[in-house]
Amino acid sequence: MIKKITVLLLGLLLFVPFNGMAAAESPISIDMHYLVVSPAEDGSTNMMNMVNFTNTTAEEYKGDGTGEAVLNVTIPTGATGFSFLDNKTAQKQVDTGFITTDPIPANQTLVLPYSYRMAKGEEINLSFDYPVQAMQILVPEGMGSIEFKNVTATNQGLFKMDDQNYQGYSVEGIEANQSFTMIYDKDKQPAASETKGSSELGAGKANTNVTKTAPAFHNPGHLRMWAQSPLRTFDPHVFLIVMSAIIIAALSYFGYFRMKARAEEKRLGADKEESAFKNLMAKQKAIMDKILELEENFSDGNMSEEDYQNKLAAYKQHLVQVKMNLRQFVE
Repeated sequence: MIKKITVLLLGLLLFVPFNGMAAAESPISIDMHYLVVSPAEDGSTNMMNMVNFTNTTAEEYKGDGTGEAVLNVTIPTGATGFSFLDNKTAQKQVDTGFITTDPIPANQTLVLPYSYRMAKGEEINLSFDYPVQAMQILVPEGMGSIEFKNVTATNQGLFKMDDQNYQGYSVEGIEANQSFTMIYDKDKQPAASETKGSSELGAGKANTNVTKTAPAFHNPGHLRMWAQSPLRTFDPHVFLIVMSAIIIAALSYFGYFRMKARAEEKRLGADKEESAFKNLMAKQKAIMDKILELEENFSDGNMSEEDYQNKLAAYKQHLVQVKMNLRQFVE
């Protein structure tokens, strides 16, 4: 709780802008874009996508009215072997990727799984037709690494899911039609330090390893950030004391009014974190049910083995991401 309040106060003091404000301008927003990157047997690069498109309006969304398309999904130039992994959503391939033609109900989310391949060593230029709140890129451990251009990405280190380790990268606040480049090298593995924690990738720059040469409180990077901040005219130690007093006062305020608000909270339901947790648990159960249904259909001979394997892989990748998000509630 202290960490949350500290982040909030520092954000107000430093006037940090929030990229998510732009998302309100579009009736469609991508809540999360999951991308698993791995090498194919022929040397090309597999790109497995699972994307959550949300209708943020209170009305059914039928597209922008310029054609039959409800959603437009752009895939990189040069992509081959496109495969759409959901037979319940109507879609058509077009020159730039594909479109869907089924309306999206008000305040509902549509999950679209699809995949394609890129030539080995080719730079992958990504662009999306709608604002993306967050994008998670995963590379199976030992299967290479990714560098980014024209965007700020965060190296999240290794995640272990279903006996498989993944190197994780995260990009947030991507604007509609904003383009950036990924460079995937299956033969270049992340440095040991990158697999143990998070590191920031600057636009057009590779990872930079920083050796710790000073105590954490007076880390040179922290001192440099302070010298460049609007608060540099203050004594940092005095500022820390003032901030501590604010935090203590905030905690006292929170504790007092939290007790008064409990009855109201029971009426309104769980808080945002609890709601998010319940939502993730519901998603996990829904995916597991889909997997069981898929296995039943395959056992009954209602689908080919290729379709079965493709859909099973897509569901598993989605399940991996849901489990990753659940970890923050149990650790």
